[in-house]
Amino acid sequence: MTQVPRGASPAAPREGRYAPRPGAAPAGRMIAAQAALELRMLLRNGEQLLLTVIIPALLLVLFGTVDVVDVTGPGEGERVDFLAPGVLAVAVLATAFTSQAIATGFERRYGVLKRLGASPLPRWGLLAGKTCAALAVLALQTALLSAVALALGWSPHGNPAAAAALMLLGAAACTGLGLLMAGTLRAEATLAAANLVFVLLLFFGGVIVPLEEFPGPVADALALLPSGALSEGLRAVLREGQGLPWGEAAVLAAWAAAGLGAAARWFRWE
Repeated sequence: MTQVPRGASPAAPREGRYAPRPGAAPAGRMIAAQAALELRMLLRNGEQLLLTVIIPALLLVLFGTVDVVDVTGPGEGERVDFLAPGVLAVAVLATAFTSQAIATGFERRYGVLKRLGASPLPRWGLLAGKTCAALAVLALQTALLSAVALALGWSPHGNPAAAAALMLLGAAACTGLGLLMAGTLRAEATLAAANLVFVLLLFFGGVIVPLEEFPGPVADALALLPSGALSEGLRAVLREGQGLPWGEAAVLAAWAAAGLGAAARWFRWE
């Protein structure tokens, strides 16, 4: 112990003596760091790239060049004009739902999320970071798929901002549902359920097969799904040149609020 000379008063501790000061980083910086980590991990995963980039591009080329199913309807223009908005919806579904659900489910199983839960990162911050990473990947997907569609003869119409708003709402809805599944089910169950939902929505969610091909009540129910609302909304903008379709946007906003709210409430770190 340091001895204080007789008659001298002990020096008062100086403020800011220890640097850096202990404490959590600002929420924005934590979310940005988590989003950057999630993005690097996704881009390094070959299986995730297959699901999020290669499969949507192959679907666009296959159904756009080969007469597998009637995707145009009676006298309604080129096949690619119908397919391109639907494949963009597939990209949103693959990235924001299936990929997020599977990756997060196994992170939870291997204890990664348990360690994150012990950090200052809040539960909503983890959801925000994963959503931001999904949006970054989605921007790359959109550029790639748009280039492929244009090479196949796509002639988009409408306001790109309206299409971007629909895709943002769709990404938020799918991310919330994917994280809810990953945060409540076992990893193996999440893997099976996420892939099953992806395949079912691929053929029955209005992204490849027109909803008009289904019976009336079934088509009405499918239009209320995130994939149905997103694909139909994107076609209304990019194919028919309409403004923002408020009905489809409201459906996506409702799914986003319900999914993200439920994930923030019931997501389990382990």
